[in-house]
Amino acid sequence: METKGYSPEQLAKIVKGKLIQKAAAPDIENIVLDSRKLSYPDQSVFFAIKGARRDGHQFIGELHDKGIRNFVVNDLIEEGSLTDANVIKVKDTVLALQLLAANHRNKFNIPVIGITGSNGKTIVKEWLYQLLQQDYTIIRSPKSFNSQIGVPLSVWQMNEMHQLAIFEAGISQPDEMQNLQKIIQPAIGIFTNIGKAHSEGFLNIRQKINEKLKLFIHADIIIFCRDYLDINECLMTAKAQMKKADPDFDGLRTFSWSKNNLDADVQVKSIVKNTSISHLTLEQKGETFSFSIPFIDDASIENAVHCWMLMRYMKMDTSIIAQRMLDLNRVAMRLELNDAINNCSLINDSYNSDLNSLAIALDFLDQQKQHVKKTLLLSDILESGMSDEKLYREVSQLVQSRGVERLIGIGTAISKQQELFALNKKLTASFYPSTEAFLESYTTDLFNDETILLKGARPFAFERIGKRLEQKAHETILEIDLNALLHNLSVYQSMLKPQTKIMVMVKAFSYGSGSFEVANALQFHKADYLAVAYADEGVELRKAGITMPIMVMNPEQKSFDTIIQYRLEPELYSLRLLKQFIHTITLLRDKSQEAYPVHIELETGMNRLGFNTEDLNELRALLTVNPLFRVKTIFTHLAGSEDPSLDDYSRMQIQRFIMMSESVIKELDYPVWRHVLNSAGISRFPEAHFDMVRLGIGLYGIDSTEKIQQLLKNVSTLKTTISQIKKIHAGETIGYGRKGIATNDMTIATVGIGYADGLDRSLSCGVGKMLIRGKLAPVAGNINMDMTMLDITSIPEAEEGDEVLVFGDRLPVQQLAQWAGTIPYEVLSTISRRVKRVYFQE
Repeated sequence: METKGYSPEQLAKIVKGKLIQKAAAPDIENIVLDSRKLSYPDQSVFFAIKGARRDGHQFIGELHDKGIRNFVVNDLIEEGSLTDANVIKVKDTVLALQLLAANHRNKFNIPVIGITGSNGKTIVKEWLYQLLQQDYTIIRSPKSFNSQIGVPLSVWQMNEMHQLAIFEAGISQPDEMQNLQKIIQPAIGIFTNIGKAHSEGFLNIRQKINEKLKLFIHADIIIFCRDYLDINECLMTAKAQMKKADPDFDGLRTFSWSKNNLDADVQVKSIVKNTSISHLTLEQKGETFSFSIPFIDDASIENAVHCWMLMRYMKMDTSIIAQRMLDLNRVAMRLELNDAINNCSLINDSYNSDLNSLAIALDFLDQQKQHVKKTLLLSDILESGMSDEKLYREVSQLVQSRGVERLIGIGTAISKQQELFALNKKLTASFYPSTEAFLESYTTDLFNDETILLKGARPFAFERIGKRLEQKAHETILEIDLNALLHNLSVYQSMLKPQTKIMVMVKAFSYGSGSFEVANALQFHKADYLAVAYADEGVELRKAGITMPIMVMNPEQKSFDTIIQYRLEPELYSLRLLKQFIHTITLLRDKSQEAYPVHIELETGMNRLGFNTEDLNELRALLTVNPLFRVKTIFTHLAGSEDPSLDDYSRMQIQRFIMMSESVIKELDYPVWRHVLNSAGISRFPEAHFDMVRLGIGLYGIDSTEKIQQLLKNVSTLKTTISQIKKIHAGETIGYGRKGIATNDMTIATVGIGYADGLDRSLSCGVGKMLIRGKLAPVAGNINMDMTMLDITSIPEAEEGDEVLVFGDRLPVQQLAQWAGTIPYEVLSTISRRVKRVYFQE
C-alpha cells in the first residue's frame, strides 16, 4: 500500500477535513482500518470508521499505544489525550477514505478494468490476472475487496510501476456505485451477470442493474452477455435517455456476446464438454475462433468467455489467447486450515503468492492461537513489478510485524535476499533454491507443535510439501466455512442494539465444528463471550490461546480448582453448588484479589437447572456477604423459544425472569448483565434481548424457526468419496444382516463413512440419501461402522473416486435430520472426531 506520501496538511485538504491537532510525524504512506492488522505504524493513518456494532473510535487509544500518530475521526476526541498525534476531523470517515482513494487514483493514467455483476467478479478478475500478467505489471483487488471500504483500499495500492489495473465493485443498496465509480474510473467495464445476490436493498432487478451500470458511465466499452435480457434492456434504455438529454453523448458503448443467437458482436456457436475440458467455438463478423478451458461447469464457461472478450477487445493474438485459456488454473478462493503431522496445524495457500495475498494469509496465521510458534514456507513472489530488494524488504517487514518465528524461503530470488531477513533477530530463516531441494532435505521431525503457513506460487508446486505435512486421514471430511460462520454472526448482531452483547456457544466441540478453531475466529472478530458445557472444554481453549471470557455451564465441585486456575467462569445454579464454590474460592483467593466472576442461572420453567423462587432469599444473602466473587450475569433458559404455540409460556418465563432477577440485582452494588434468549429467541423476542443473548446453532447457519433461514449461510459440509462401484443382480443382498435386497439388477457404490463417523444407523435401508453428481442416492442395506452402500442405479455416470455429499449447501443438514427423525443439533454434534476437519476462510 505504498504511495509517495502525504503530509497531515495535504491529507486534511484532500478529505475535506480540519486538522484539529498537529504534531511532528513522517509522511503518511499507509491506511489502517483494523487495529489487529498493523505493519508500519509510524507511516500510517487510522480512519476511525463506525460500523453497525463496532466504532473505530474506541480503538484509537490502542492504536496510539502501538505507534500510530495520524488519525481521521468524525467524533471529538478527549482533550489532551493525543497531544503527540495529528488528528483530522471530518463529517464522514468512510467518505473521507473514498476521497483519499479517488485523489490517489487520479495520479495514474493506465488502463483500468472495472468488473461488476452478481456472480463471478472475483474469478474473472483472477483469471484476467493469470492471462495478462506476462504482458503487464498488474494491480488488482485483493481477494474480493469490492465494497465501499474494500474498493478504496484496493485502489490505494496503485503505484508508478503498474501498467494495468483490475478492480471489482459490489453494491448492496442504491446510491453506492457512484462513489465507487469515482474511485475506480474504469476505461473498460465487464458486467458478468445478474442474479438474486444482494437484492434485498433494491425494489427490483432493474433498479439493481441500473445502479451497477453507474460504474461504467464514463467507460470506453462495456463487455457483457446479451443473453441477460434485463441487462441488455437497461443498457439500451440508459443509452437512449442519455442520448436524449445530450445528442452528442457517445458513452455506454458495448462489446457483447451471446449463446442464444441474439444480436451480439460475438456468437458462441458451440460448446463441447469432455471429462474435464470444454471446447468453445466463437464467431465474430464471419470469422471463427476456437479455444478450450480445463473446466466443464457453466459458470466457468461464462467467466472464460468474458475473459476472451476482454483480450479480444485489447487486440491480443487469438492463438496466444487460446494457448493461455487452456492453462487457466482454478482460483483458490479460500485459506484452508488442516491438522498436520507432529501436532502441527497447516494453513494451505499453496496456489498463489503475491504481496497482497501474503498479507491476508499472514493475518490468518496471526489469528491462530493453538500453537505459540509460527512458521512460514514462502516461495519466490513472481511478476510483482518491484525490484527484488524492495519486494523482499517489504516481505521481511510483513513477517516481522506478524510475529513469524521461522521462515523457510524457497526459490532463487528470495534466497538471494536472505540478508534482509537476517535483520530480524527474532526470526530463524533457512533458504532452498527449489522445492525439490527442500524435499530432499526434509525429515519428519522438522516441524513440531507449530502453526505452518504454506504460501507458494504455482510453479513451485507446494502441494507436494502439503502432502508431506498433512496428517493422514480417511477421505471423509467436514469442511467448516469460517466466512459463512462470521456472516451468520453478523446477521444476528444486526438484530441487536449496539450495546447488546453476544455469548457464543462452543460446547460439544462447537457443534462438531472444532472448538478452538471456531473460538479463534470469534476471538479475532471480537465476540463478547464464549460458553462451554464442561471445564475441560474451557481448559482446552485456554491452552489453545483463547483469552476471552468463557462461561462453564455445567461445573462440578471437583473442577472448581481447575476453573479458577484457567480463569474460567462457572455457572452456579443451586445453593449446594454456590456454597461449594464459596468454600473453594475462600481457600484459593484472598480479599486483595479482584472479585472472581460467576454466572447465576434462575429456574423459570425449563425445569432443568437453576435457582427456584424459594431459593432467592438465601441466594441474595450469600451473594451480598462474599466479596471474593462477583455476579457477572444472571440468566435463564426458555423451554420453547422456537415454537409459536409456546409463545405464551415463553413470555411467562420472561416475566418471571424479570421479577426474579430484579430481586437479586437490587441487592448488589454493581451492574449485572442479564440474558435469556438462544438463537431462535433472538429473532422472535426482540423485547427480551436484555444485556446479552446466547448464539448457538444459528451461528452454524441453522434457524429452527425458519424465520431468518434465508439470511444465513451454511457453515458445515460433510463429504466423502466412492471407494468402489459394483453391479448387483436381482435377488442378491447388500450388507450385514442381508437387509438390502436387490429387487432388480442394480449398481451400488460403497462410500467411506459409517456410524463410527457419526452417521446415524436409522438412515439405513433407503431412509437416508446422499448426493452424487447432483443426484440423490438412497442408502442400500444397513449402515456399517466405517462404510455405507448407496444405490446409484439412476446415476450411471458416477465413478470411483467421485465426491459424495452427506450434507451441505445442496443437501441441508436439516433434511438429513428429518430423515433420521432427530434435530440438526444432534447430527452436527455427533460427528466423530476421527472425521478430518478442514477450515477455510477467504
